[in-house]
Amino acid sequence: MSRKWISFPIREGDCSRQAHCDLPTGTYEREMGREGFFGPTAHLHHKHPPTGWVDWQGPLRPHAFNFNRIASERDCPLQAPLALHNGDLKLRVWKTHGAMRHLVRNADGDELLFVHEGAGHFYCDFGHLEYRDGDYLMIPRGTAWRIEPVQPTFMLLIESTDGAYMLPEKGLVGPQAIFDLAVLEHPRLDDAFKAQQDENPWQVRIKRRNQISTVTYPYNPLDVVGWHGDNTVVRLNWRDIRPLMSHRYHLPPSAHTTFVANGFVVCTFTPRPVESDPGVLKVPFFHNNDDYDEVLFYHRGNFFSRDNIEAGMVTLHPCGFPHGPHPKALKKSQENPATFADEVAVMIDARHALEIGEAAAGVDVPEYVNSWRAPGA
Repeated sequence: MSRKWISFPIREGDCSRQAHCDLPTGTYEREMGREGFFGPTAHLHHKHPPTGWVDWQGPLRPHAFNFNRIASERDCPLQAPLALHNGDLKLRVWKTHGAMRHLVRNADGDELLFVHEGAGHFYCDFGHLEYRDGDYLMIPRGTAWRIEPVQPTFMLLIESTDGAYMLPEKGLVGPQAIFDLAVLEHPRLDDAFKAQQDENPWQVRIKRRNQISTVTYPYNPLDVVGWHGDNTVVRLNWRDIRPLMSHRYHLPPSAHTTFVANGFVVCTFTPRPVESDPGVLKVPFFHNNDDYDEVLFYHRGNFFSRDNIEAGMVTLHPCGFPHGPHPKALKKSQENPATFADEVAVMIDARHALEIGEAAAGVDVPEYVNSWRAPGA
């Protein structure tokens, strides 16, 4: 049966003419939105900050995790500690410094690797490419691969369980916006790939239904001599992303979507000028995104809307309560706004509730829930 959202603009009381701009004096705007900024919205103007709580009890709460403290050094990425998960995705954290002497293959879903630190060589069924910090490596389900770091490597592993990664529709701005497909790189059957082929025994460790099986070959299975098609590993670095911007309007996170999967999206926040119009919000707006759990991994830079957050940390804002800039960040944006946001972060918006794994629970920052308190509260 066809259906349609009830959609007509209603105005009540003292409110702004447009979202995120020229707010009534002394008010704090809160956006209540559906379907990850794509559905119906309402913008409410409050006398007090929507995050001005002084006490919080119960299991629903904002979290901050310091992934730097997770003991995640492993020789095999399939054994990387599970941090956050639901039926659509699994987020793991993996640190390694030595060359993998085996191959891995994920038969449960596609992998998206984000290289937080390090550099090295990536070998797979399709060939060889080099990786560095800030790279995304999108690996189709069933691909055999391994890495040889030349620098100690720290990665996020984002599994799209039983699903694939695709690109967002870019609509009116056209296919070259945000990043041109011409910047995407794929593995090559180069001299480095050919040099690693040998006749020695190699293991392929395969994950299926979260169980690992090991298959041994008397030779290196990365022995391809040629291939054709469009199902392959893809590399994208955040430095090649040119974010959408508006000097008169603070764009929602959905404008920074990089990859789309079943039940979640991956967005990339990259350095950009801050909005310059005098009446526009210059920090993320307070919002309830009541259909999605929001995860932010802080990669590098000055995280201008958060206090006491360092590179390698992660925040989780489950749906069900408002969140937004911390008090000091909001005050600075009003009194002495920055002109440039020098930060890089990876956001995962998950349609279904995320569970906190043992690895993340062990590095939870319990005082994070109180970080929105106004000074002296």
